[in-house]
Amino acid sequence: MRRLLGLLAVLILARPACATPFADWAVVVAAGDNHAAHADVRTETFDNARRDIADLLVKRGFSRANLAEFSVQPTRDPVGLPSMSRADSVFFRLGELARKARGGCLVYLTSHGSPRGLLMDGAILPPTKLANLVSEACGERPTAIILSACFSGSSLPALKGPDRFILTAARRDRSSFGCSESDKYPYFDACVIEGLKAAPNLFDLADRARACVAAREDEEGLRPRSEPQYWVGPAFRQNAPTFAP
Repeated sequence: MRRLLGLLAVLILARPACATPFADWAVVVAAGDNHAAHADVRTETFDNARRDIADLLVKRGFSRANLAEFSVQPTRDPVGLPSMSRADSVFFRLGELARKARGGCLVYLTSHGSPRGLLMDGAILPPTKLANLVSEACGERPTAIILSACFSGSSLPALKGPDRFILTAARRDRSSFGCSESDKYPYFDACVIEGLKAAPNLFDLADRARACVAAREDEEGLRPRSEPQYWVGPAFRQNAPTFAP
């Protein structure tokens, strides 16, 4: 009996920690450009956001093994060596991850944007193509899509679905801010980073990010406001998991 109890104690101690609710989600985080706004100069702002948001997602319960990062300058990042940010490559990899991580999907794209879509490695990714790529990779499973770009609200109508959570950095007719060579992060990404440190779930993260963006724009007198957009489908709202503490 004593030997049996000892063996049970060893097995309990050796058992991995309980999986968090997001541990079985497939995740892609991509920086789609490396140029500053309105200038022919390079910026690290999108890659800074990509790297630090990916790290925070892992800290809040997502699995590093189920997460892929993408950049337009992958060889310049000494840690992780993200793959090249081409839309087809990003979503092909998301589909691969989704075949083994069955819980849900999270897509985070940070880049420049226009009313026609997001910029991904020099090419515009239109809302309809983005919606098709997400659906091909993730099907009808719960899917969170966060888009950090000017005019990113233009993609929201095409992405809506009952099992979708969508957060965009701006309205369909508004710019977002913070993409110069001197900015560490785009303003929206900076607010997501702060929100991720404490938010209990994605809904609270959206509220925190939107309030943070509005406060910063007011503080700096930036007009018109970007007005980040937020939409959640009824099935996602009912079943969405919480972040790890």
